[in-house]
Amino acid sequence: MPFHVYLLASRQHGTLYLGVTRDLARRVNEHKSKVLPGFSRKYGVDRLVWYEEYPTAQEAIDREKEMKKWRRDWKIRLIEENNPLWGDLYPLLSR
Repeated sequence: MPFHVYLLASRQHGTLYLGVTRDLARRVNEHKSKVLPGFSRKYGVDRLVWYEEYPTAQEAIDREKEMKKWRRDWKIRLIEENNPLWGDLYPLLSR
């Protein structure tokens, strides 16, 4: 099973959340159902707007660490290059 680096966005505030996981569908569902306390629950960050797949945990973690240093506008550009309407990609995961 591959690893994923992903970006979530909130509808209200435009807040972004960057994370890494082995099970993307499960993790996004946890964000959406607000079962876990923390940043994404507090700010309503539950719309999957971008993700990348990696074969190993280390590659995904390295990419996440790199992106955590990025400016907000760089992350927005990355999202808009791949998902210009900022649609929720979560429904595509179950296909």
